[in-house]
Amino acid sequence: MSRYSAAEIEKKWQKAWDEAGIFRATRTKDKPKYYVLEMFPYPSGRIHMGHVRNYTMGDVIARYKLSTGHNVLHPMGWDAFGMPAENAAMASGGHPKDWTYGNITDMRGQMKPLGLSIDWSREFATCDPEYYGQQQALFLDFLEKGLVYRKNAVVNWDPVDMTVLANEQVIDGKGWRSGAEVERRELTQWFFKISDFSEDLLDALQNLDDWPAKVRLMQENWIGRSRGLQFSFERTDGGDPIEVYTTRPDTLRGASFVGISPDHPLARELAEQNPDVAAFRAECSKGGTTEEALEKAPKLGFDTGLKVRHPLNPDWELPVWIANFILMDYGTGAIFGCPAHDQRDLDFCRKYELPVISVYVPAMGEEGTFIPPEEGGPAYVPPKPETVRYVNGFAGEEAQTATQAIDAAIAFCEENGVGKGVTKFRLRDWGLSRQRYWGCPIPVVHCDACGVVPEKKENLPIELPYDEDGTPIDFSIPGNPLDRHPSWRDCTCPSCGAKARRETDTMDTFVDSSWYYARFTAPRATTPTVMEEATYWMNVDQYIGGIEHAILHLLYSRFFARAMNICGHLPDKAREPFDALFTQGMVTHEIYQTKDAKGRPVYHLPEEVEDGKLKATGEAVEIIPSAKMSKSKKNVVDPVNIIGDFGADTARWFVLSDSPPERDVEWTAAGAEAAYKHLARVHRIVSEITTGETEAATPEADEELLREMHKAIDDVTKGVESFGFNAAIAKLYAFTNTLAKSQAGTDAKAAAARSLAQLMSPMTPHLAEELWQMLGGEGLVANAPWPEADPALLVEDTVTLPIQVNGKRRAEITVPKDMDKAEVEKAALAEEAVQRSLDGAQPKKVIVVPGRIVNVVV
Repeated sequence: MSRYSAAEIEKKWQKAWDEAGIFRATRTKDKPKYYVLEMFPYPSGRIHMGHVRNYTMGDVIARYKLSTGHNVLHPMGWDAFGMPAENAAMASGGHPKDWTYGNITDMRGQMKPLGLSIDWSREFATCDPEYYGQQQALFLDFLEKGLVYRKNAVVNWDPVDMTVLANEQVIDGKGWRSGAEVERRELTQWFFKISDFSEDLLDALQNLDDWPAKVRLMQENWIGRSRGLQFSFERTDGGDPIEVYTTRPDTLRGASFVGISPDHPLARELAEQNPDVAAFRAECSKGGTTEEALEKAPKLGFDTGLKVRHPLNPDWELPVWIANFILMDYGTGAIFGCPAHDQRDLDFCRKYELPVISVYVPAMGEEGTFIPPEEGGPAYVPPKPETVRYVNGFAGEEAQTATQAIDAAIAFCEENGVGKGVTKFRLRDWGLSRQRYWGCPIPVVHCDACGVVPEKKENLPIELPYDEDGTPIDFSIPGNPLDRHPSWRDCTCPSCGAKARRETDTMDTFVDSSWYYARFTAPRATTPTVMEEATYWMNVDQYIGGIEHAILHLLYSRFFARAMNICGHLPDKAREPFDALFTQGMVTHEIYQTKDAKGRPVYHLPEEVEDGKLKATGEAVEIIPSAKMSKSKKNVVDPVNIIGDFGADTARWFVLSDSPPERDVEWTAAGAEAAYKHLARVHRIVSEITTGETEAATPEADEELLREMHKAIDDVTKGVESFGFNAAIAKLYAFTNTLAKSQAGTDAKAAAARSLAQLMSPMTPHLAEELWQMLGGEGLVANAPWPEADPALLVEDTVTLPIQVNGKRRAEITVPKDMDKAEVEKAALAEEAVQRSLDGAQPKKVIVVPGRIVNVVV
């Protein structure tokens, strides 16, 4: 009898798959297509079990769809531009290109032993000139269609690294790498006009039935549709009115001041006349530009001395303040402060001794605990949709919800010529400029005579410089290396031929990942897509990735699909590119920690620890409960080690079997070993079937095994189709036990084992191929048609009923499913255990619930 050797089996079948080319995506008319895609990885150098889980889920779906007669597209690529590569170059003196491609080689080498059904012929990295050259072509098309533009914008500027920082790179007001105080600086930036699609992006979420509800809600909140009032405050000095948009016009009668952003045109105008205003604006420029950063910063204000008239009462004048917490790019850059119902406004007013006026109070139930803001209480902000009693509202003092009160306020203001109701969106245009080297160059040039000129498409790709002039780029110098590379930067104008300069900003790396799904349909094309291929393969039928990408990546991808459709690169149906989305849970692991001489934590890899101690020194380690696998905490499990010890199929089986795929799974060595033992047991059972002699078996045993086989087919199929992989594996465990214990004949067992191999194939493809061959299966099991359950064999002829006597379970009986109630009652009372419980007494009542239970009342 052969022994299960994962190492031999897995190499053997991976070679067979490669030689047969069965995973190469082909477009034919005789089969339906299926496109399954996992969010592609960043080439950081190593993969861990979290990657294994993500890609194995997609692989199960891809293999299943291949077996059900589909042309399957299951590609892989690399999200390869970005800061980590440039930081590595800064630290080591190397080059981002070398670092990135070296990591891709390493990670591809780690992934291939997993036996994934990937069409590697379509592989690309976003840093390949072939890819980003077509991204530059898309940019030019977007520019021509008015979907991209250039404007001044306030950004996070690191004065040491001399670059714009993304919001997430600003930590406590400082640059994440340099530690320098971040400044708010106005620069000319490139933007995608995603805000033009706000309503479409929002409304289309309602049709994404196969997306998680939480993801749709996150996108809905980010886009942020709101109904509000647009109106103006007239200045008492006769200057230009201050326009305001508010989503809470119901609080207008509680206004204490009008606030404007430090970047508001009025603030700029005043700064030119008043050095104190200029100094205040300079102070406000320190720190981040995000709502979160401004919320945490101390509230600063400057009284301009200007006053405005309240639109509801010309005799009511409000002071105009410049406030550091007001963003220019949201609304109009001006607000009215209502401190009674906004804690930020209340803190500001108390700091600068401005009045507090309540607009509403609790409707009921808080009389004993409610302290009005005017009397020192906090701002009163009731939870939605709680009703409150308005004391300065627009529809009387009866209890109203916020929605009712806002509608009443808008109606009142419109009727009285104060303003008009407007629908706006929170979504701002997408700033894509980055002052970095390792990104896709923006394909325009700046000419003194012609201005900003798009590069000609025949000159694409505009490649990043490497060391063309013999001088390697020095990444240790702060700032953008493209600015100081004259042989790349200096060029001729595509329009007039005069001397010009290339745009040295590169594109945000979110751009790279916003259209890769479309490029996979024709990855070697000399245009961004080939419409015939895109029409066939799009949409992505199943997209799989982490919840951390639920907002920006998915939102930007949805915008790009619409923009590409407008420019003729995608069909109409692909305006929503992902039909179904699944967000998988994380793989977690315990953290092992010791302390150094200064008491600082020192983390250790799992393979360095045994029985709670370091293998090398015997020092006890502190075990911290499981957390997401993190390189910094070293609680990562290297798949290469697991494959070496147990095989890829064990790793795949474990990450799929331990918990529902949307939940976290904790990796344990014991769990991996148990999975391996089960797979070895399956191999042994099948080996015994193929080498054993024909047994004396009864037709009943054969029939019973046949029924169990079809139940397993039905259950596993449902599990795979619903992403219930752990439930499907639970059924496979049960069916394996049934097969091992069955008294059926060899032929019946062999047929059942062939079905078992097919059902295991998406999860443990190498072992399944080996079992299939041992059992005489034709060709490769990966190509074999998926087994179908016979509905007739799923119908149960009998049913097992528990018997309770006075509420306590005493026995059970198995009876024909359609047995008459009277006959079931007789059979139940005849059971020996029931007779003992009755002890000669006559039952008062016997209740038979068909298919469920028999209750005997004494």
